Amino acid sequence: MKKAKVKFCGLKRIDDIRAANELRPDYAGFVFWEKSSRNVSRDEAINLGKALLPDIKKVGVFVDEVPDRVAALLTDGVIDIAQLHGHEDEEYISRLRSLADGACVIKAFVIKSKEDLEKAKQSSADYLLLDSGKGTGQTFNWELIAEAGFDKPYFLAGGLGPENVADAVKKLKPYAVDVSSGIETDGLKDPEKMSKFMGELL
Repeated sequence: MKKAKVKFCGLKRIDDIRAANELRPDYAGFVFWEKSSRNVSRDEAINLGKALLPDIKKVGVFVDEVPDRVAALLTDGVIDIAQLHGHEDEEYISRLRSLADGACVIKAFVIKSKEDLEKAKQSSADYLLLDSGKGTGQTFNWELIAEAGFDKPYFLAGGLGPENVADAVKKLKPYAVDVSSGIETDGLKDPEKMSKFMGELL
């Protein structure tokens, strides 16, 4: 039994899917943001998703995307969960759920202060994602979470890798950990690093 659920984010090649299928994270993230080097198209996501084991949840990552497009990916089964990284507010989340029949939503918050955590606590999203910023690869001050007594289910992200994930889970006990650059070499997913990351949580 893993100490926390795991999300491998930014999968974009069939080799990434093969590695994920072997290691069995709980979630696989597909980035639908054109400014990201990990961006995939709808068709690419469909093909990758077909190759993914069915018990691994497909998460679509978006930044201020129009809700209709996100809803279409959800209702068509291209993704199972929407992860929102932009300025999406409560009205946006409500709109998305109405379009996609109660869609499961992860809302990301950049954590730099206690005030950021208080804002996150007010979200109606099913899960939260606490991060240092969009793909910065840097950790934030984890003590903020510990001091705040944060009790909402959340994904911990930002600067995680095989070298620090076990310590993060031990200290904070997040619902899940989210990793992307921490399991890459030269911008591509590295099966060895992916395996080491999972091994730290067994």
